[in-house]
Amino acid sequence: MKTKQDFLESLRRMDHKSYGAYKALKGEYDFREFVLKIDHVQGDPFASPSRIRLCVGNRNNFPPELFAEKWEKTALEDFILRAVHQCIRSLQNGRRSGSGKSGMISACRVGQEVMERIAVQISEKELEVRLEMGFPAYGRSIAAGELEKMVTEALPQIVKGAMIYQNQKAAALKAVKELSDDQEFIRKELSRLGLCTFLADGSVLPRESGVSERPMKEAQVFYSPESVAVTLTLPYKGKVRGMGIRRGVTLIVGGGYHGKSTLLKAVEAGVYNHIKGDGREYVITDSSAVKLRAEEGRCVHEVDISMFINHLPNRADTKRFVTENASGSTSQAANTVEGLAGGTGVFLIDEDTSATNFMVRDETMAKLVSDDKEPITPFLKCVRSLWEDHGVSSILVVGSSGAYLSAADAVLQMDNYVLKDVTAQAKELAQPMEGLKVEIADFVKKPVRKMQIEKAKVHGWDTISLDRTDLDLRYLEQLVDEGQTAAMAYFMQYILSHMADGKKTAVELVDRFYQEVEKRGMLPFVPANYGAGSPVLPRKQEMLACMQRYRGI
Repeated sequence: MKTKQDFLESLRRMDHKSYGAYKALKGEYDFREFVLKIDHVQGDPFASPSRIRLCVGNRNNFPPELFAEKWEKTALEDFILRAVHQCIRSLQNGRRSGSGKSGMISACRVGQEVMERIAVQISEKELEVRLEMGFPAYGRSIAAGELEKMVTEALPQIVKGAMIYQNQKAAALKAVKELSDDQEFIRKELSRLGLCTFLADGSVLPRESGVSERPMKEAQVFYSPESVAVTLTLPYKGKVRGMGIRRGVTLIVGGGYHGKSTLLKAVEAGVYNHIKGDGREYVITDSSAVKLRAEEGRCVHEVDISMFINHLPNRADTKRFVTENASGSTSQAANTVEGLAGGTGVFLIDEDTSATNFMVRDETMAKLVSDDKEPITPFLKCVRSLWEDHGVSSILVVGSSGAYLSAADAVLQMDNYVLKDVTAQAKELAQPMEGLKVEIADFVKKPVRKMQIEKAKVHGWDTISLDRTDLDLRYLEQLVDEGQTAAMAYFMQYILSHMADGKKTAVELVDRFYQEVEKRGMLPFVPANYGAGSPVLPRKQEMLACMQRYRGI
């Protein structure tokens, strides 16, 4: 391994040369306090920044008891990454100086969620942080002196401020570990208590705005009615009271703008852990829960949607349904059965984003259009059987149709952001309904052939490009980080190029792939020359949804 002096001598020799000369710096350098690893050097000051890693030995650094469990490790890595961001913000040299991205230092974006990322990796042996850095230039000429300041002044400050245990507040580290342990405890309790989700009293559910996930200031805090209240005794926080939504069929009702969708969004976000101060730290949902919606225009590859769609006028085979341009109802049917194939235990549905004819069939219209002329079996007819026969729960926001009252185990009303249990009143109003017994099948039929994917690119939060084919992911509402989109691009590239064999379906491939991720972590499946977007682990449910939307299949 080269030394710090080797780096500085090489750098000084290339001062004022053409920008491309920077590429000679690629490699590893021992700076004594840390090791600098330069993995990729941008070809131009206006191109995506260079990628580097800072590494320090972790023996006698962060104690192993802080990250003994997987969820504790994820929480500690998240804490360190946020400390890195704080250091970058405080750096005088963090400002850009020169042309293009000169002088820029950045780290993987962090939101309100605590997620598994490659940006920070800790083990008993080593702590590693990945950064992007704009190598400085004036015009397109190397500014060696500016880069020297960055690596000898700015980078050591990041190491000192974020990567050395003695420089962290012990109480803050302790709080991070204890919160992660409490959150994991609640997740395990959900199954034992027969709950889909738990929302602690005092939680702040509304968000700051439509473009901010921070908690709304002075918002109405959540409080559970006594009839649905559950008290948990957490390992560190102790007794926490809140609402437990029990498995089965639960309706969330209420007038417009009274908080129904806000409650459901908090539930759907509960598949992830949240940082202290988010307001939803103790809102925990079954991690397999899937948000369903209509998605007009999506492609569908040989999916059995016959549970919901039959005898189409064009005689299309709904047991192996194929389309390049699904309607609202066929797309939601496909989304539903793909969710079942992916192993979900809970469906989350908001009528505002659902296809009306998929959700319910009006009795008056049924008198005009007979059943033999209607190919759609509404979700209403199947929702009880999904629960009673297959253990799949549903939480639905409904505001305009009372038909679902007859299928509900519990009915919760949001009234000016205050929750009320109106199950008894709803039962009195409910009309008798005859449901259907549904069968769980191998819904995803199409084997995926091997494809050599040369380029995987990410375009913002919602679009992946594999070679020249785009995937539209904007309707996967439980994607919360652009790094998840980046990871799915690289995972797709690996699965299609190395695992697909023309025999296994997308469900089988995704299951096998995540078994490997569990054993080996994410890094082996991320190309060394990955582009913009530091990968963040997506859930298996979104990975399967991504596979099923790839038109290249």
